[in-house]
Amino acid sequence: MDEVEVARKAINGDEEAFVALMQLHKEALLRTALAFLKNEHDALEALQETTYRAFRKIHTLKEPAYAKTWLIRITINYCQDQLKKDKHYVRDGESAESTVSLDSTQLELQEALSTLSADEQHLIHMKYFQGVKIKEIAAIEKIPEGTVKSRLHKTLRTLRSHFEGKGEMDNV
Repeated sequence: MDEVEVARKAINGDEEAFVALMQLHKEALLRTALAFLKNEHDALEALQETTYRAFRKIHTLKEPAYAKTWLIRITINYCQDQLKKDKHYVRDGESAESTVSLDSTQLELQEALSTLSADEQHLIHMKYFQGVKIKEIAAIEKIPEGTVKSRLHKTLRTLRSHFEGKGEMDNV
């Protein structure tokens, strides 16, 4: 049974199909939550809340083909609510312990990403860490594909200039 058929059955009230749908997209939802909340505990809590909210509202999903997009949007909304509520933007990672295990390349990438706005970080995470297509990002964010492309281009240019600046400083 394909993804759309599973979603269609879930929309029609099949609880087993709903569980199967959540299993299909669990990894993408968890990565999305991690990108926002920066720690595994909060991300798992976000996944639980997403599951609960989706179960309550699955009947409102109009197009089964967009089930993944719909679930990611629920996750993003929950994460943004948590960040506003808790007012804890952890920009440089989870803790000193988690940073110790990262090699210098990962640290440089993390540092470069921390210079971006939350929206730019989210865009980079979706596109390059989760492999979400531009068309899906546009649907999730409810903006035109061209806007997604131009924002990606601008953000990549910012990252590129960050790394070029680093290289110049290292050579001095």
